[in-house]
Amino acid sequence: MPDKVRIDKWLWSIRIFKSRTIATDAVKAGRVRIKDAPLKPSYQIAEGEVVTVKKDGFNFEFRAIQLIEKRVGAPIAVTCYEDVTTEEEKNKYLSWFQSGSPAAEKRDRGIGRPTKKDRREMDDFKNVEFDWDE
Repeated sequence: MPDKVRIDKWLWSIRIFKSRTIATDAVKAGRVRIKDAPLKPSYQIAEGEVVTVKKDGFNFEFRAIQLIEKRVGAPIAVTCYEDVTTEEEKNKYLSWFQSGSPAAEKRDRGIGRPTKKDRREMDDFKNVEFDWDE
């Protein structure tokens, strides 16, 4: 096992993000922090560090227990980190997850399926960056 691993590689390998590109983009956008300091994708994470990830409007916190560079199965990935997210944030996420998105897209009847442009506009709207201090 390595002593240090790139943050984007580690977040991808423990399955926080679906692809390494998405993980890299999240780090570049400032949605991944350690001690409230934004990181670069090449930041070398060490065991025991707490990483804050802002994803889908929720703030998740993970403590690195084991450093891995390769993507592994979910049962193994869970053993590589400890979820130290606050109970308030977990409850907020669970209520959103169980009830579905409160602001689900609604389309008027008879308009038809959204076009590719409509879908991109909806995705851009959903991925709007908000202040970190919220």
